[in-house]
Amino acid sequence: MKIKLISIGKTDSKQLQILINDYTKRLNHYIKFSFDTIPDLKKSKKLTESQQKEKEGDLILSKLKSSDIMILLDEHGTHFDSVGFSTYLQKHMNSGIKNLVFVIGGPYGFSENLRRVAKGKVSLSKMTFSHQMVRLFIIEQLYRSFTILKNEPYHHK
Repeated sequence: MKIKLISIGKTDSKQLQILINDYTKRLNHYIKFSFDTIPDLKKSKKLTESQQKEKEGDLILSKLKSSDIMILLDEHGTHFDSVGFSTYLQKHMNSGIKNLVFVIGGPYGFSENLRRVAKGKVSLSKMTFSHQMVRLFIIEQLYRSFTILKNEPYHHK
């Protein structure tokens, strides 16, 4: 299985980007992982919230293959602790899917069309985080999950 992360907009913070790169490198020791950034929409101030979500949704869908399993990172998604999230990943790996794709939406969230296509929603917290920080958090949690599955000492119970 391969894991891909898709997000809208680039990471502006150099410090966050250094950490993202570090955890991406660590994660690639366990599984093939890629991170795809879709540029922010141009002239988005002229778009309604709904129009912006639709355009971003179309761009996200253009990055997917028909066989991809897309999971939205959404505040209304399923909450896991780290061990539960590792079990969630293991179930996907055991199912034989080729590509698991996690998606971080734009500032207004996801279009209804994208929500219909998604195979699941995961919430990282009940709190709200910046989209840039979520990138680091999900990559770190993916890495943590694989250390849990391999019974390595990174995660402490």
